[in-house]
Amino acid sequence: MWPRGEALMQPRHIQRAADRFRVRLVMVDVPEDLRYTRQHEWVRVEGARARIGITDFAQRELTDIVFVELPKVGRSVQRGEAVGAVESVKTVSEIYAPVAGEIVEVNQELDSHPDLLNKEPYGRGWLALLGGPRAIDTAGLLSPQEYRALIEKRSSGG
Repeated sequence: MWPRGEALMQPRHIQRAADRFRVRLVMVDVPEDLRYTRQHEWVRVEGARARIGITDFAQRELTDIVFVELPKVGRSVQRGEAVGAVESVKTVSEIYAPVAGEIVEVNQELDSHPDLLNKEPYGRGWLALLGGPRAIDTAGLLSPQEYRALIEKRSSGG
């Protein structure tokens, strides 16, 4: 049991920590032109193709990314299938395809600069480009608003 003075201070201390966390969460970038998965991948439809990557939230959780295993060009993948991996100083995480299709291009720049996932997760840090008729089917993926709600819920322990 806390002494009386500490017990009175505890709720304010918890609230200050929660307020600091909310400020950090607001700074997570969630672009409006993308669709998202619950596993923290994004997809951007570009004509008849789809560019994929990991979200800003994911790269922040992983911290410093040191290696990226990219999928093979020409490989056909199903939505939700593991297509590669990201290794950080903390852990190794699989990357899942947010849409189905054929891998038509991968970001070779990540071989020598995996830190682009930390610096530019929605720009130069993209992972792969998928083609085929199902590559642009984003039905069932999260909107930016739904993705924000997901990470807010996860961040608050829900």
